[in-house]
Amino acid sequence: MFQSKIAGIGYYVPKNVYSNNDLTRFMETSDEWIQERTGIKERRYADRLEETTTTMGVEAAKVAIERAGTSAEEIDFIIFATLSPDYYFPGCGVLLQREMGMKEIGALDIRNQCSGFVYALSIADQFIKTGMYKNILVVGSEKHSFALDYSTRGRAVSVIFGDGAGAVVLQPTTEEGKGILSTHLHADGEEAEKLAMYYPGASGGKWLENKPTWPDQELGGMLMTSDMLEDGTAFPYMDGQAVFKKAVVKFPEVIHEALAKNNLQAGDIDMLVPHQANLRISQYVQKTLGLKDEQVFNNIQKYGNTTAASVPIALCEAWEQGKIKDGDLVCLAAFGAGFTWGSALIRW
Repeated sequence: MFQSKIAGIGYYVPKNVYSNNDLTRFMETSDEWIQERTGIKERRYADRLEETTTTMGVEAAKVAIERAGTSAEEIDFIIFATLSPDYYFPGCGVLLQREMGMKEIGALDIRNQCSGFVYALSIADQFIKTGMYKNILVVGSEKHSFALDYSTRGRAVSVIFGDGAGAVVLQPTTEEGKGILSTHLHADGEEAEKLAMYYPGASGGKWLENKPTWPDQELGGMLMTSDMLEDGTAFPYMDGQAVFKKAVVKFPEVIHEALAKNNLQAGDIDMLVPHQANLRISQYVQKTLGLKDEQVFNNIQKYGNTTAASVPIALCEAWEQGKIKDGDLVCLAAFGAGFTWGSALIRW
């Protein structure tokens, strides 16, 4: 079996910067209120009509592919993680494949939200280890700004999220002890509705206490109604306290799981790159693990929560700033809707 290594990494964030003060034009909020609860100072928003989840993914992928010393033609599998696809279907993987002029290779789209990139990396790792593929492009990309409720009603969710993309190219290596050492994935659907976007969907509201009113007809008409746009049920819902309580338990737990698997301790970590969900969560995890500031990388202050894109964006920035060097032990961890969570331990 081969080991898999990150041969190239890249990220892309839109040029449009929205500070916390900018958001006060749309809702009752303040810089102090947002920073106190999330640690976020600003975020990036994609151009409304020119940029999509796919186009941002393409830009990140170009950088990763170039840094890997390969080309789009040599990529033999795509894994695209997002919760904000260009279309309800088909997925972004085939759109990226088309835009980059790639061969007729497989394209897998996964919907694991904030944990999406870690899940995607784990899947790619298995394909590399078995020798099935040699150049796998893994992308996490999000365009949240197209569908959030930018009003006082929706501020608890809308102030948190930003747009952007990150990508890596995974390749095999025979260098012992290098590359991805292990990945660990978990899920618990018991509280799935605590962080969700219910519509458009095919459930008909089956799992919800407050059932929607659907048109009186025999077939169809159950994807979305105009009333849902008016009353706000079409927008994402989050029970912030429930998410926080679960995240601060599962984040350290899955990190310790990765360390134990490899006979390592928290102090051995050179760089922890957590999913940028909330600076308060990252700080709690850091304290729980007993890590120093220089052992944890956060950039949520600049970009907000970019869900599936947040880990690769942060990983790339940390590497570009020289905070991740050859031989370093790097831990990635994420927690999000589902609930799903996971970790990956990498010897850089």
